This record gives sequence, C-alpha cells and structure tokens, in this order.
Amino acid sequence: MTLNAASESAQLALDTIHRKPTESIPHKGLNIMEHACLERFAGAGEGEYARAPERVYLACQRAIGACAIDQFIPKNPLQMGERGYKAGVERKATTGLDRIELDGMTIDSPEAVAEHMEKHVLPALEAGIAACDPEDSEAANALVAAERETQELFGPGILKIPYGRGYNNFPAFRYGKYGYVNYFMAYALFPEVMEKDFRLQADLAVKKNSIAVRAYCEGDLPPLLRLDHDMADSRSTLVDIKSLDRIWFPHFARCIQPYLDAGVRLIWHCDGNLMGMVPRLLEAGLSGFQGFQYEDGMDYEKICRMKTRGGESLIIQGGVSVTRTLPHGTPADVKRELAWLVEKGPRTGLFLSASSSVAPGVPWENLKAFVEGLAYYRTHGRG
Repeated sequence: MTLNAASESAQLALDTIHRKPTESIPHKGLNIMEHACLERFAGAGEGEYARAPERVYLACQRAIGACAIDQFIPKNPLQMGERGYKAGVERKATTGLDRIELDGMTIDSPEAVAEHMEKHVLPALEAGIAACDPEDSEAANALVAAERETQELFGPGILKIPYGRGYNNFPAFRYGKYGYVNYFMAYALFPEVMEKDFRLQADLAVKKNSIAVRAYCEGDLPPLLRLDHDMADSRSTLVDIKSLDRIWFPHFARCIQPYLDAGVRLIWHCDGNLMGMVPRLLEAGLSGFQGFQYEDGMDYEKICRMKTRGGESLIIQGGVSVTRTLPHGTPADVKRELAWLVEKGPRTGLFLSASSSVAPGVPWENLKAFVEGLAYYRTHGRG
C-alpha cells in the first residue's frame, strides 16, 4: 500500500511496527461479536450485519478508528446469538464430539493417536515436504495478491498486516484433530512420535516460511506477523515445559529463521498462562506478544520490561481484558485498565486493542468507554 496524507492512522501503525517514536498510540481492529453493537458503531440498521456482514464489519472498524487489522474475520460473528454460540454449531474433537473417526480409525485411546499419526500424518508430512518448493513464485505471488486485495477493501486508513494461512507455519499440537485427552496422553507416552511430528512440521514450515518471506519482500508487506497457537491453560503450559525444551523449541526456532533473516518481526498470541514460555520465545527470536490473560498470571508489566535477544524493546499489543474488565467491570474500570496498559507498556512498539474477541453480553457503556479511550490515546498519545 502506498501511504499518503489520507492515511495517517495506517502510517502510525507502520511506524509503530518499526518501533519509531510516535506522539500517538495506534490501536488494532476489534472483533466485536454482538451484532447489535457492531451495527450501532457502524451506524447500520437492526439486522443489517447479517445481510451484509463484510460491509457492516468494516464500517464498524472505520468508525472506531482502527489503525491496523491482521486477522480479518468479518463473518465470525454470524456464529453468535445474543447469548453466545448458536445452537447447532458442528461439534469437533475439542467441543464435545462423541466419537472421533479419522481415515477409518476410531480415535479412542493414546495408542490410536500414535498409530494414526504413524500411518497417516507423518507420511503426509513427508510427502508435503517433498512436494513443497521454497522458491515457488506463484505461491508467493498469491500471498501478495491476497494481501493487496484485502488492503484495497480496507482503504488507505487501515493497515493490513499479514496473518494466518500461508504465514503461520510452525510445529503445532494436534489436539484439534484428536481431542485433548487422548492426544496429551499420547504426548506423554510416545515422545518419539511427537518429536518426529514436530521435526517434520518444522521441515515443511521452513519451506513455507521461505515462500512467505518472498511475499513480504516482493510485496513490500508490513514486516510483522502474529503467531497463534494455544499452548497453555489458566495454570500453565498444556505440557511440561521441559518436554517442550527437548522436542518442540529447537524445531520451532529453526523454522522461524527465514522470517528473522528477512527482518520480519514475530509476536506471539498469549492465551492462558504462558509465562514459562515467554523467555524461551524471546530467546528463539520473537519480538513481542499480543493478548494477555492477566487473571491467569500473565505479568504484563514484567513482560513489557523485557527485551528481544538483540536488546530491543518489545512490540506489545496490549488488550483490555475480554473475560474480566469489559464484561464485568464498569466504564471507570475500562478507562483504568487502558491507562495501565499505556503507563506500563513500552515507549515504542505499543498497540492497544481488546485481549481477544469481544463476546456478546458486554455492556454498551463499557464498549463505548473502551472505544472513546482508544480514540483518546490515538489522538493525544500519552498525554
């Protein structure tokens, strides 16, 4: 995107990515899930979001003054009613599916998980590695074209930051395929299978990330990428951190190297209590964090004082809590939390937003105070 005088907010976001000193503090788009609130911010009529979700969603982002969006999910709120997810949403392995069947196999034990991985998952990865060309110019061009198309849709006032498929390549847990119980029992019982899975995922990721880096360079894309994968609950990491040191972190570190070599700054989405992973992620080369569940033990102030392995301040996307402050607090609480995020955040590289998607049921007065606070820091900075 060619930035111009009509896109000061997008320029503010880009300057923040580059950790330039700025007078103002940018904020990212808000994924507001309650239709009535989306419509109210957008100035749309009742029921208009369901009829034209993309248009109303974007009108809402423009109305709240979003400076940047990475994860563009305008149709996600269609899954929501006034009280949360609508009845009839398809159940999956992690959301109450009664029986997990994969490739003719019933996944009802950790042994079944390991057997399925060895018969199907690992060979598929090996085939994918053999077929993937890290110099694939067509794949890189497709990534650039998709980013430019979305940027055109946004207009010059909102910066589109790459995200998701094509970029988010690194070894992942497979609980979404097998369910939590049997997958994590298999993780404990068959570490050699898990390590091979992470190794092969990383081998493929190195190639895919090389393609993505080509897209960043040739498309002159904003050099930031948020990596998303839930690896913790409210207590700590989903598996023993020492096991990650042995069989996950080495493969994670090597597969993100193409991004680091190209100067793309990587940040990690924080869901649950990830404090044990934070220093390890920084040592692997990450530049910052997004999200934060403070009530689960994420120490925002401590994290914001940390540095990258190169000694730079972090890029932080600080969010007002969507599980505590926005739904259960008061407008004064919302304002206090925003002020705290700003006061304790880094002097450069700070974005504001919500900690995650804003679920239905948040009082309008809280949302209004939130958006007003974002506008204040966008226009007045630290005051």
